[in-house]
Amino acid sequence: MITRRATLLSLPFVLSAGRGFAQGAPQLPVPQPPATLDTVFDAAAELEPLKVVLVSRNGETLAERAFNGRSVNASTNIKSASKSIVSCLVGIAIDKKLLEGPDQKIAPILKADLPADPDPRIHDITIGNLLSMQAGLSRMSGPNYGRWVASRNWVRFALSEPFDGEPGGSMLYSTASTHLLSAILTRVGRKSTLALAREWLEPVENFRIGSWDRDPQGIYLGGNNMAMTARSLLAFGELYRNGGRTKDGVQVVSRSWIDQSWTPRTNSRFSGDGYGYGWFLRHIGGEDVRFGWGYGGQMLYIVPSLGLTVVMTSDDSGPSARSGYGDDLHNLLAEIIGAVKQV
Repeated sequence: MITRRATLLSLPFVLSAGRGFAQGAPQLPVPQPPATLDTVFDAAAELEPLKVVLVSRNGETLAERAFNGRSVNASTNIKSASKSIVSCLVGIAIDKKLLEGPDQKIAPILKADLPADPDPRIHDITIGNLLSMQAGLSRMSGPNYGRWVASRNWVRFALSEPFDGEPGGSMLYSTASTHLLSAILTRVGRKSTLALAREWLEPVENFRIGSWDRDPQGIYLGGNNMAMTARSLLAFGELYRNGGRTKDGVQVVSRSWIDQSWTPRTNSRFSGDGYGYGWFLRHIGGEDVRFGWGYGGQMLYIVPSLGLTVVMTSDDSGPSARSGYGDDLHNLLAEIIGAVKQV
């Protein structure tokens, strides 16, 4: 596995076989060249689900490789990594004064879909609570996801389910929370979320959303089933790495919003990772990393201290967290960080 092989690549020395030394004499270490991106990628080929890895530093592509017969140009379902993109659209809507800010209550915007006799706590939920997965609403991910998407109205269903927590309380990871944000964007922007994304992110070179699922009312699925290429996901990551500006200097989303999104507000009960507004936060390879994470191992990593943006796409047929594959990808990033520091 990558964890073992990549670790071996990182070691500056390996023991010699001992030929030419007197019996019983201490064996001297043989110097080994430092790991390079090529040697790290060679080891990464053992990860069967891995499809594509792209590495960019300060806007310059350092390496890209497709694995196990895949193509760098292929489109992939980025799954929940799309939550980071929806978070960006919310930030732009705030910048454009279409939304008041993270403390704005959601009930007045979604009043047409509120239950007849709602739990009073529904009036306490804010935009920020949805972004940080602290709405308190019943989780519509994991075992509840199927019955949620089988319902006739996903927004009403999510708002009608019993509360599992308190607004602003513990993290309850739920794709429904991001879908409610998509519904909010559709209403305040008076266009579909996809149309808003294409309009607002149009200045970002090489960024393009392909197919994207919708609910029965035509609202695009906030937080899942969004297709794009690895290069498109990298272009989005570069926008955030560069403080919300394109390489041409167009301010697409405010730096203030990126700072707010990367501020830890809660922690995942599954991984312990910090979580901001649609972004996970973790220390990897000796550096603070912000990342979007999609089911199966769709990863967008940003390492601000190194000017580094890394995209990894994977087969989405199995969970990456429970299988340990997610940890393999974090370890792969640590090896990439180590190799980049050698350059």
